[in-house]
Amino acid sequence: MCFVLMFGGSECLLLTVMAYDRYVAICNPLHYPLVMNHKVCVQLVTASWVSGVPVMVGQTCQIFSLPFCGSNTINHFFCDIPPVLKIACRDTFMNELAVYVVAVVFIMVPFLLIVVSYGKIISSILKLSSARGRAKAFSTCSSHLIVVVLFYGTATITYLQPKPNQSEGIGKLISLFYTVLIPTLNPIIYTLRNKDITMALKNLATKFFR
Repeated sequence: MCFVLMFGGSECLLLTVMAYDRYVAICNPLHYPLVMNHKVCVQLVTASWVSGVPVMVGQTCQIFSLPFCGSNTINHFFCDIPPVLKIACRDTFMNELAVYVVAVVFIMVPFLLIVVSYGKIISSILKLSSARGRAKAFSTCSSHLIVVVLFYGTATITYLQPKPNQSEGIGKLISLFYTVLIPTLNPIIYTLRNKDITMALKNLATKFFR
């Protein structure tokens, strides 16, 4: 659980950093080499990885400090927070509140920053006079936007949806999306702008649908 939370929190922050990178590249292209130099990139990536570690370790510790006096079998395919809290033998309101606060900090705040970044990006793109320039700018952001929608959509439903509204079956399916399917698709999504990859996928699709 600890590693899943740490990797998930880092992913949220890294996606925010990537949105800032796209913002600088499109809105301030002449300053991009200066603003996003190697040192700044290393610092942003390091901060994304390190900042979530103490929070997620603390989150895991406070959940597993609960008493579990009944069955230790959860209706899930891995130790995620909601199913583990369901088998605790004590009132878990404070634990759920802590989970909600952490989810807001690591999901909603980065998501809002991404929305602000893309608001400025779209505003700058629409000001471009060339249709080709607008298309190129949009294609620069397309892969990142797809990952943001998939990852934040599923994570928000899992950790911010009110508990009474959660279905165990849907919860397992959504968890499968953000822990297995989306990370598996990430390399494909991020390489869609590569012409060789695009051509290979077209050839594969042509052979498959003949």
